[in-house]
Amino acid sequence: MARAAVISRLFAALVATLVMLAHASQPAQAQTNFDRIGGDYLRAPSGTGDPADCALACERDKRCRSWTFSYPSGSDGAYCWLKNTVPQRTQSDCCVSGVRGAGVIEPRGRGMETSTDRFGGDYRNFEIKGGEDAQRCKASCEGDNKCRAWTYARPGYAGREARCFLKKDIKPPRRKPGFTSGVVR
Repeated sequence: MARAAVISRLFAALVATLVMLAHASQPAQAQTNFDRIGGDYLRAPSGTGDPADCALACERDKRCRSWTFSYPSGSDGAYCWLKNTVPQRTQSDCCVSGVRGAGVIEPRGRGMETSTDRFGGDYRNFEIKGGEDAQRCKASCEGDNKCRAWTYARPGYAGREARCFLKKDIKPPRRKPGFTSGVVR
């Protein structure tokens, strides 16, 4: 009987290890539009305004278990919050959050290119206020026959308020945190 119990325990441990390895081989992903409130031990300004730099700061600090990058708002710039716990995530468009080991995977699709600028070709730009976002910029372009592409800049990236750039030419995309772009025609 004792031998059967030992074999049973070893088998259970082997199964648990295999399950753990299977989950560990899947890349962890940061959550765009989520905040993790609490557990902060360091708040540092983000000079680049890039959530990927916050994820990297967490990787390099042994105390860090999770992180939150907050986009600029009002007079505050972008900040990186390092955390010594893994708080529950809360939906919020203020932030990008992740756990140690997670890179930043930004959403793609629906005609939007996250962290992308299509610099140049502008024929019109305007301020977007009051919680409106990239959807309004995209809709403005879709409703204007002259517009072929658009770029939305979050508040703090091209001025204090959010800004929409409508483009008569389609320029090549380039990675730029805080910007969202798209092509409509």
